[in-house]
Amino acid sequence: MSVNHLAQAVRAQLGIGRVLPLGGPRDGAWITERAATEVLRWTVRTPAGVRLGALRLTTADSAAAVDPPAVPAPPSALPPGPLRITADFTAVADRPLPAIAERLRAALLEAADRELGLLVSAADLRVSGLLEDGEGAREDGRDAAPDRTPRPDGGTEPPGPIAAAALGVPGVAQLAPVLGGGSRAVRLADGHALLQLAFTAGHRALDVALAVRAAARSVEPPPLTVAVLVTAVERG
Repeated sequence: MSVNHLAQAVRAQLGIGRVLPLGGPRDGAWITERAATEVLRWTVRTPAGVRLGALRLTTADSAAAVDPPAVPAPPSALPPGPLRITADFTAVADRPLPAIAERLRAALLEAADRELGLLVSAADLRVSGLLEDGEGAREDGRDAAPDRTPRPDGGTEPPGPIAAAALGVPGVAQLAPVLGGGSRAVRLADGHALLQLAFTAGHRALDVALAVRAAARSVEPPPLTVAVLVTAVERG
């Protein structure tokens, strides 16, 4: 790999953020931090007069004992276990800020489960500024500016049986590789299959990933184990 190609691969890897566990240890599913935060920004029901700022996800307690994943994890993936959301927000000071923060915390936790299937146990919020009346988001939060991060390239590899099975699952938008330079959406090694895909908005990411794992195991000959990495969400 040339220096330029290596630099591009490193930038792409940093751009996706952390690789987060999706669901529990037995679910064999992960999601990139970039994809997860984009979905949260778009779907969280932000309280009126609130604007969401920086948003990150990481493990809630790195020292806590957790069960190992049932299948091999993607490279650099965080181990299964509860996650923590950290977020900044600005708000109109027409109500007590602790009450606003509590409503936003509840909205983030609810959206993480409803839209993604993330196991989030805590949300740490910080007020980063105050807004004038009329500057905040609407009550449903849907007018928040969408994240315009680049979409993964679907690649040019021919759809083998595992890829074809995954593409037939409702909620799968496309194969979308990001790891290792983003060249292979289906990686096979020692009987293990790792699939990288984008899911369609309106479907729950964990449910799509579990359905893809089942579809991949239905091909002949089936892989010994299957893991899914959700890398993006596609909106109409």
